[in-house]
Amino acid sequence: MAQRQPLIVTLSRTSIDRLGDRLRQGSVTDADLRVLDEYRRSFGEAYENVVQTIREGVHLEPTGRPAKSTASIVEKLNRESIRLVQIQDIAGCRVVVSDAVEQERVVVVLRTVFPGVSIVDRRARPSYGYRAVHAIVQGSGKAVEIQVRTSLQHLWAELSEKLSDVFDPAIKYGGGTDEVKHMLGVASEAVAGLEEVEIEIASMKAKLAQLPNVEGRAELEGGLIDLQEKMTVARQIIRDALIKSIPAAPEKKKEPKP
Repeated sequence: MAQRQPLIVTLSRTSIDRLGDRLRQGSVTDADLRVLDEYRRSFGEAYENVVQTIREGVHLEPTGRPAKSTASIVEKLNRESIRLVQIQDIAGCRVVVSDAVEQERVVVVLRTVFPGVSIVDRRARPSYGYRAVHAIVQGSGKAVEIQVRTSLQHLWAELSEKLSDVFDPAIKYGGGTDEVKHMLGVASEAVAGLEEVEIEIASMKAKLAQLPNVEGRAELEGGLIDLQEKMTVARQIIRDALIKSIPAAPEKKKEPKP
């Protein structure tokens, strides 16, 4: 008996988009769900190749998933004016690095190991306070998203996610009470301000190292070291505040004994 071929090989981009329209409208059949599952799974090979390249070329261990869930796909189609074939994070992974300086270095390396990679800098244009760098890699006709977050950006995202889970799913997308939106906005700006200064300090140190040994250089170097130490303390304060703000998951109700 001939082996069944994946359904996706017979689908055109137009067919996939029509499937996306039916998903958005909620008028899907069992056959549609099977096709969607085939489509999701078709990203698996590209995802594994990207993860392996990150391990070998960037020397980092990514976390992620080879296929976005059906519920998440439908949610995104309803939330954004986007076609199914345009969704770039059906397959995606994430690396979390120590700070903004390391984030810059990793992005440079990603440009080297993934020629033609598309970089989306969500630090310059944050999405409801969310900051990170996203790298979109194309492989075998499939897009795989790589999120590069600093530890503080990751903690902020964890806070936003947990608040959404506990209180209101809309919080991730700019919803929620004014108090919650204000808190997330202040926290996001604090992270951004600190990391901008860290990058500037690293740039100044690199420039200073290239200058001749002139009078006053030692004093400048000492000042930068002192500033860097103060920024380390500030980083810890922000980190502790973010962790403290993450709400605990609600306790599951115990089923009454029979």
